[in-house]
Amino acid sequence: MDSLPFALLVTIFVAAAAVVWVAGIQLSKATDVLDARLHLGSALGGLIVLAVATNLPEIAITVSAAISGNLDVAVGNILGGIALQTVVLVILDAFGKRGRGVKPLTYRAASLTLVLEGLVVVAVLAVVIAGSQLPDRLEVLRLTPDVVLIAALWIVGLVLVQRAGSHLPWHEDGRAPDATPKPQKSDPTKAMSTKKATIVFSISALATLVAGVVLERAGDAASSQIGLSGVLFGATVLALATSLPEISTGLQAIKQGDDNLAISDIFGGNAFLPVLFLVATVISGSAVLPSANASDIYLTALAALLTLVYVVGLIFRPRRRILGMGVDSFIVLALYVLGIGGLFAISA
Repeated sequence: MDSLPFALLVTIFVAAAAVVWVAGIQLSKATDVLDARLHLGSALGGLIVLAVATNLPEIAITVSAAISGNLDVAVGNILGGIALQTVVLVILDAFGKRGRGVKPLTYRAASLTLVLEGLVVVAVLAVVIAGSQLPDRLEVLRLTPDVVLIAALWIVGLVLVQRAGSHLPWHEDGRAPDATPKPQKSDPTKAMSTKKATIVFSISALATLVAGVVLERAGDAASSQIGLSGVLFGATVLALATSLPEISTGLQAIKQGDDNLAISDIFGGNAFLPVLFLVATVISGSAVLPSANASDIYLTALAALLTLVYVVGLIFRPRRRILGMGVDSFIVLALYVLGIGGLFAISA
């Protein structure tokens, strides 16, 4: 795409973004039906089904980069967008539900299951940072200990979330007494069938995959033509564009009354993305995380910090809103803006 005119690249970028947006809405609707039919629950459904589907573009880019041996691209693709995907919760908080008397997102969705999901994200990101400091000669059977531990933590997190979804030894099974009630499922005779939901989900996932890859390629070509740093563009404009599936699915989930699914999709995606390092290591046969540069590790630490702010918000459930968003979302937005300033300093 590098040879295409800038105006055409922008047109392709906007068109792909529109496809991703529409597909994300359909993904959320189909996931809601599949959660009910397969008895997954909103949290586990967001952690597995929706999170994996909305990150299909990242999966494709990572596999392609690993096959070609561009390990730094694979690492940057995974770590560059996790912080901004966390900031998507700010958008969902500010625009998901508006009006007087509307409480912040973390107040409405407060549950120990979501706290657990957030802690899984932080644990995985901590291993990513530690793994980046290991020597690249620890590869055995096309695996390294850091990526194996990341995958193991993700699996353990899935098991714990599944158990938390069925029963927690806490009052109200870990759900805050006045949190948003679980959404009432529509009459099964009126809702789409399981077969139709599966077809809609598959088509929407494929559209998300293709359009997401086009987004990344067109955006990268456009940024090079205007002379914008690849790291800065990837962490801001491109990360926002590739987060469109999470934004559209999150807004749709909130519209359906499922605040937990909106948060779980973000936490689930952020916990899942580092698992792709295992895939990249197996494909390339080389240690991947030692290829991470300073900006990648910086953004990883920033993502962990932003996640912890939301974990605290889910526990303390602040009622106050600032500029239409919860206090925790306002703090996350401020920290991210400051963090991007630090990224400019690193990239200078």
